[in-house]
Amino acid sequence: MALSDILQKIRDEEARTGRAPGSTRLVAVSKVQPLERVIDVLDQGHRLFGENKVQEAAGKWPDLRDRYDGIELHLVGPLQTNKARQAMELFDAIETIDRPKLARTIARLKEELGHCPKLFVQVNTGEEEQKAGVLPADADAFIAECRDLGLEIDGLMCIPPVDEEPSLHFALLAKIAARNGIDDLSMGMSGDFEKAVAQGATYVRVGSAIFGERVYD
Repeated sequence: MALSDILQKIRDEEARTGRAPGSTRLVAVSKVQPLERVIDVLDQGHRLFGENKVQEAAGKWPDLRDRYDGIELHLVGPLQTNKARQAMELFDAIETIDRPKLARTIARLKEELGHCPKLFVQVNTGEEEQKAGVLPADADAFIAECRDLGLEIDGLMCIPPVDEEPSLHFALLAKIAARNGIDDLSMGMSGDFEKAVAQGATYVRVGSAIFGERVYD
């Protein structure tokens, strides 16, 4: 599916559900994609991208930022505390804040560096053991803990279970965000981004539908 087709589907779903045009932004997830595919999307004018790993992003995006203006980069994969400094210097948003130790590390680095990316708390809406994120029952307390550390929580993020109706999880995330005064919702991927738009997503994360199947070494 072409980039333009996905953007049109987002706009159509916004219109269908009465949302403001442009209220949902597309994060093009470029992890393990060949550089020429990323450049092709950049050449089409897209500037918002997501990466799963700090190391991979560090090897790709500094050079691309020298060549293209206005790039915005989101970390959408798990973050180890020993990579937090590098992540804060490289990314404009970190979508995977999921534990107190990481929050404390970012709060300390915020003071040291004098800046901080946008921060999203990842919520494990499906309560899956193998998946990162705070449990829904713990989300309010964790958000409050982050705020007590001096961190501004800009959004929430989730990855629903593959075998469950995603709209239920998107609605749950939106409910948690609303009661905590949080505006941004990162939810929805290649197979369900239209449902995410309908539930209020402000960011949808689409990879293979834009770039084609990922190329793993």
